[in-house]
Order: sequence, then C-alpha cells, then structure tokens
Amino acid sequence: MRTALMLLLLLAVAAIPGSVFPQRSSDPNGVTSYFQNNPELAKNLDGFQLFDVYTSVWFSSIYVLLFISLVGCVVPRAAHHWHAMRGEPIETPRNLSRFPAHLTKASKRANVLDAIAQILRARRFRVRVTKTSVSAEKGYVRETGNLLFHISLLGVLVSIALGGATSFSGQRVLVEGETFVNNLAGYDSFSPGAWFDSKQLVPFSVKLNQFKATFDLRNKTNVGTPLDFEAFVSLREAPNTKSTDSLIRVNYPLEAPGANIFLTGNGYAPVLTFRDSDGNISFSGPVVYLPQDANYTSLGVIKVPDAHPEQFGVISFFYPTAAELKTGALTSGYPAPVDPLLSMNVYVGNLGLDNGIPSNVFELSVHGLKQVAGGKSGTKPITLELGNSAELPNGLGTVTWDGLKRFASLDIDYNPMQIWILMFTVFAFFGLFISLLTPRRRIFARKTATGFELAGMSKNDDPKLLGLLEEIAGDLKVRKK
Repeated sequence: MRTALMLLLLLAVAAIPGSVFPQRSSDPNGVTSYFQNNPELAKNLDGFQLFDVYTSVWFSSIYVLLFISLVGCVVPRAAHHWHAMRGEPIETPRNLSRFPAHLTKASKRANVLDAIAQILRARRFRVRVTKTSVSAEKGYVRETGNLLFHISLLGVLVSIALGGATSFSGQRVLVEGETFVNNLAGYDSFSPGAWFDSKQLVPFSVKLNQFKATFDLRNKTNVGTPLDFEAFVSLREAPNTKSTDSLIRVNYPLEAPGANIFLTGNGYAPVLTFRDSDGNISFSGPVVYLPQDANYTSLGVIKVPDAHPEQFGVISFFYPTAAELKTGALTSGYPAPVDPLLSMNVYVGNLGLDNGIPSNVFELSVHGLKQVAGGKSGTKPITLELGNSAELPNGLGTVTWDGLKRFASLDIDYNPMQIWILMFTVFAFFGLFISLLTPRRRIFARKTATGFELAGMSKNDDPKLLGLLEEIAGDLKVRKK
C-alpha cells in the first residue's frame, strides 16, 4: 500500500507541468505561440513531452504502475478478508496479561465462559468457545470498507482512462447571430479521445441570439466587477426540428444531445467594413477582440488579403469606455460600452496566407510587413467611433465601424464516463467513512481458579477497549446464574 501512496503522490507531482505549460489537447494556439516566442526552449520542452503531459510516456507509465500497484494490493487483501470472514476467530493466546486492555474478575459461576460467549454474541461478535477459553472478533466491516475504498479508486482510474479515450472536447467562439453546428467543421479547435469517432457527433445546432453581461455599478469599491454573464441561445436538437430557447451561464451548462456546452469566456466583436479606393468591399463582418484586462480593453487582428492595391493587416484595440492615461495612452475605464472607441495600427505587405502554413487568426506576424499607421510609422493610429468612417493611409481605402456585437466562448464537452467517475468517487468516500468509524476488536476470555480474565486488542488505537471489557464483566453480574 505504501508503494501505491508514493505513486499517487508522484502522479500528482507529474501533473504539475500540465498546468504550467500550454497543452496541445486544450490550448493548441498557446503551444504555437510558445514555439514562436521561445523556439529553442520549446523544442527542448517538447522533447520531454511537456506540451502533451497527460498523454506522455512518463505520465502514462506512472498511471499504469499505480493501477498495477493497487491491483496487487487489493487482490491478496480481498482473498485474506474473504477467508477471515468465513473462518472462526483465532485461538485464545496463552498470556492475556500482555494485552493493552486486560482485567481479572472473581466469579464462582461454573458456566462463566458460556455466559461470556452469550454476552459477546448479543454484542454481534463472532465467537469461538473451547473448554477453557472464549475468543471473539468484531469489525470485519472495517476491512470491507477499506477494500471498497481501494476498489473504488481502481474504478476511478479505469473510468478516467476510458473517459479520456472515448470523450471529446471542442471550442467555438460564437458571435451574436451566428450558429454553431456540431460537426468537425463547426469547431475552432477539437480534441477527440483515442477511441472517439467523429461519426458519433450528434448533429445539433446552437444559435447565439444575445449575450448579456451585468457589471456592478452600486458598490463604489467594486465598480465594474462582473455580476452575471448570460448567453441566450436557440438549441435545435436535430435537423428539421423546432428550436428551443435556452440560457447558458457560468457553471450552468446547456445539456445538448451527446454533449454539454459551457460558457468559458466573452468579449466584444465590432462590425467593420473595409473598402478599397474604388469603393469595393474587401472585408466586412464582426471581428472578435480578445479582452486584455478586467475593463475589457481588447485586442483584435484583421487580415485583408483581398485588398487593392496590396494586402494589409490591422492590429487594433477596442476600448468599451475610452479613457486616457497620464502618459497619453488609451485605456478602458469600465467594461460596458459607455463610450466605445477603436484604435488601429496598419501594416502592408505579404500576409503569408497563401503559403499553406496555418496561422493564428488572433495574431499578426509583422515580420516583413511595413507599418503605415501607428507606432514609428510617422502616422498616428487610426481612431474610430461607433458609426463613423476613417481614411486608410497609402490609398488603401476606408474603414467603417458599422455596429457592435458580443461574442461568447463556448466549450463543448462529451465524456460518457462522468457518471461512473462520480459513482466510484461516492463509493470511495463511503468505504473510507466506514473504515474510519468502525473499530476492529478482538476479545479473549479464560477461566481461572478464582474466576475469569478478559483481554482485548484492536488494530488501531482504541481508548474505549478497556471500558468495553468492564461492560462485559458488568453484564455478567446482572445475568442470572
């Protein structure tokens, strides 16, 4: 058992890197960014599988060894416990005075051992009687609870392993008015288990009708603190069926067919339209801006590969309630859109979207690009208020801020083993509860020349054991001869 405890501790320590470094299974964009920012270090870390901790060889080895250790602990103990429950209590030792609880009483009763045996049976002890002694034992359920605890731990380990193999997890950023369809193409990122087949995806759809965020205005010390986030959605459980209105809140997921949908994030999505110098639309639609602080100062990236006369990209900041710092820099003073403002830095050049290499939609690689607005370009950043338009530099055309929408980050999860994990966890706590509260006791009695002697022992510290012997001796006095 000591080995299993050490392996359990080692498994907990081995899981720490999974919370330190981004994981490919849950944050593939974070892994890509890590490689871009720290190429040499990332290469070395990847050699140790630190971006795939929970599926790494070393983590899986500890997991399997823990499983083997628990099996090796449980099986022999279960066999021993089975034989102990079916057999008689052990014989009475010769020297009872060496036991931690011992007393001697005078008695002239001829059938004193039979009377003691009856008292012990009444107290639910299993009793073994000989001509000169009595041995009794109670508390087998303690070991039963202990075994239930360890078997349940095995069940938890197996359920977690099977759940990881048969489950999936996916993420989708959904802007108000957009619809998510549960197929591979509908996900921004998708992480299936080893045994999960995409054909198992249930074809439901979810439309984000409105996203509502409530912030604190009354408490002066907590102005801007989020009070509630609500995603009002329409769920269509199957094609050609009627949709039903539902609500997703933090820690209150939507139960869809074959998946649970969690609300994990939110932000703003300004609706922008870019036109070239001839008035042709080169880009139009909502742009997701990722919040950078508690007041929703947000960063957005727009890539316009179809622009004329040349491609350009924009690194933009959104301020829901624009405010100016002492340094002159812009920031947001409140998370709700009281006085919204956009600022844009513009870069021209080849965006690299046609070379076949995947790129992060939330990042713009400025290497090889020329900055024509903002920064050291000599031209101020473009600032834009809601409903207004602005000229782009270098004859790139115009940009118009048409509207403001909200977006919700959704996490879609499916794990068929969750109910089993819960069940085995409950059993484990139940078994632990039984094993901690049930004492395992052995009582021995032997007839002496002047009466009898009683002795008791327990597998653990039992301060009430001597009192139990006194109670047995007291019960003997009350019984009739």
